Amino acid sequence: MGKVPRILSWRNMLVLSLAVNVSLVLRILKGSDGGNSSYVSIWPVVSTSLDRTVYDNKWPVVSTTASGSSSLSSASCIYNETQEDDDRIINLKLGDPMVYERYWQQMGHMTTMVIPGWQSLSYFSDNNNELCWFLEPELAKEIVRVHKVVGNAVTQDRYIVVGTGSTQLYQAALYALSPHDDSGPINVVSASPYYCSYPLITDCLKSGLYRWGGDAKGYKEEGPYIELVTSPNNPDGFLRESVVNRSEGILIHDLAYYWPQYTPITSIADHDVMLFTASKSTGHAGMRIGWALVKDKETARKMTEYIELNTIGVSKVSQLRVAKVLKAVSDSCSNETFKSFFEHSYDAMSERWKLLKQASKTSKGFTLPVFDSQRCSFFGKVFEPQPAFAWLKCEEGIVDCEKFLREEKNILTKSGKYFGDDLSYVRLSMLDRDSTFNILLHRISSSFNSSTL
Repeated sequence: MGKVPRILSWRNMLVLSLAVNVSLVLRILKGSDGGNSSYVSIWPVVSTSLDRTVYDNKWPVVSTTASGSSSLSSASCIYNETQEDDDRIINLKLGDPMVYERYWQQMGHMTTMVIPGWQSLSYFSDNNNELCWFLEPELAKEIVRVHKVVGNAVTQDRYIVVGTGSTQLYQAALYALSPHDDSGPINVVSASPYYCSYPLITDCLKSGLYRWGGDAKGYKEEGPYIELVTSPNNPDGFLRESVVNRSEGILIHDLAYYWPQYTPITSIADHDVMLFTASKSTGHAGMRIGWALVKDKETARKMTEYIELNTIGVSKVSQLRVAKVLKAVSDSCSNETFKSFFEHSYDAMSERWKLLKQASKTSKGFTLPVFDSQRCSFFGKVFEPQPAFAWLKCEEGIVDCEKFLREEKNILTKSGKYFGDDLSYVRLSMLDRDSTFNILLHRISSSFNSSTL
């Protein structure tokens, strides 16, 4: 047999090793100098600018025990000085709840699930539920439990309808509550400033059952109507009640933000149709799960019928994941060794609102809503609402606040016109990551110059 040729000698290997190490060193240096590089750094990089000071949110540290359980330290949200990149465009149009990301990362494996391939094959859930036949029993149990723990909604003698987010449930409620006869489409109204997606969702299919009827404050038409009551309200954060108040009115209560990190829980909500969502309660928007608590059996049946026609049920995997998350939330409220999910979330929102108020006062160019303090039955203390969105108004002669923030501050927001209100208002999210919120604070507090518009 012939000899096998030796491809690489030890000298070749030495040269190759040196080349690889030099390449890694160059990558680290390139990644950390703040300049533009064609290399992708494999190490964490911190970009700094010495003349810019903002705040960095430090969440509590979580340690994981040998048994796999997690424990939180007693530290709360502390904002320390750090730096920012002043050229970055920040998008605060949407309420993407990434403020919760670090908390859930630090909770370890408490909400981790392993779902075998044979599970969730069927359309049907094993719940013996003659109405919402696709509702997972574990989710139903945890929904009832978390509302009982928080005390924000009546669940006894209520039918639970699960949907792909509260948006689908809103459409299902319109389908269920509209007259299915020849009387024509029923008007759907809400008091301004109302949730900007209500008009779009209501009219997107040009349904013959319902249509957008505008601002409830000026609604004068006779006959049946549907009024949407969002409480706390999106975009301004105030607790609300119905406005039209006629005998032929049908109410849908959107309570997505009626949780103690956003507002004092002042009473147990008890309405005919109440909508909730995992997106804002726990921050799990990507799971796309919402639920309705419905008093009337026939309404619940029709809502289920709509979801059956629309999507043939709701993802069972998402339902199981949300059930696991809600269980962790409820469990945290009975654990005396560390703060509950709602306590940590409250601290985060409280600190953010305190800092935003300081920044707006410093600029003297922006104003925020003034809230009354109320006693929260969950926390047992008095505090002001601290909503998921800030309803910001530009002063100093700025007519179009959205345009000013976009062109002068590199901040993308949602104009007040989409909420049935004035151009001087914008809605901006309070739920983004720390880095984005830090930049917002700096830009809001910086010099205010309206002469450029």
